[in-house]
Amino acid sequence: MTDIAGKVVWITGASSGIGEALALEAGKQNAKLILSARREAELERVRAACPNLKNVAVLPIDLTDFDPAAALVRAEALFGPIDVLVNNAGISQRSSVLQTSMDVYRRIFELDFFAPIALTKSVLPGMIARGGGHVVTISSVVGYVGTPQRSGYAAAKHAVQGFFDAARSELWRENVRFTTVCPGYIKTNVSINAITGSGASHGQMDAGQQRGMDAGLCARKIWKAVASNRDEIAIGKEALIIWGKRFLPGVMSYALKRARVT
Repeated sequence: MTDIAGKVVWITGASSGIGEALALEAGKQNAKLILSARREAELERVRAACPNLKNVAVLPIDLTDFDPAAALVRAEALFGPIDVLVNNAGISQRSSVLQTSMDVYRRIFELDFFAPIALTKSVLPGMIARGGGHVVTISSVVGYVGTPQRSGYAAAKHAVQGFFDAARSELWRENVRFTTVCPGYIKTNVSINAITGSGASHGQMDAGQQRGMDAGLCARKIWKAVASNRDEIAIGKEALIIWGKRFLPGVMSYALKRARVT
């Protein structure tokens, strides 16, 4: 069982949404928190909302342009070695295959795939040397099922799941745990912050996000899964499409071809 009380927990993408909710919940569980994202002012806002401020530190990082080893040194200077890494930072997409530039695909992969792998590889040697650790990665339901207007996002999340499945199979003897989280619609600003085929901001709250699960509830489910050492957890009613893809692939393909995804 992974009990985060007293543990050093490093959360990326902690300035809003699921990352913010994870930070607030982990603070209630007496974790020592390192909050990372690009926006320092927003990180400070989240820090101020956490209980026990002396156990919460802010570490601004741009994960599209950073040195993982240097970032780890800065992080471990705050509270000591990292016990739990939460790879939450990411960006979504709202554009068709034909409308999406290769630069946008590379931008999505840089943040959604390469950044979590780089951070994970930076913390793993220390975790192994200390006898274990836990890596939590926020994927998505589209890590299983590619949906319209999400080609790059779905591809990056498929890749993330493949990487962490392989890492889990290699490192379980070292007592390093990996939990992959596949949320459906969660009520956050992910659609507002999503990028279009040109790289511009989508700038709209999609209907799916608007009616999505509360981020606080999502965070509680995630920490419960971590505490139970779950390999993977799907969150929200949209997780049903994972089962549809597995057991009724023809039906799911038919539905997706005709879907109006928001």
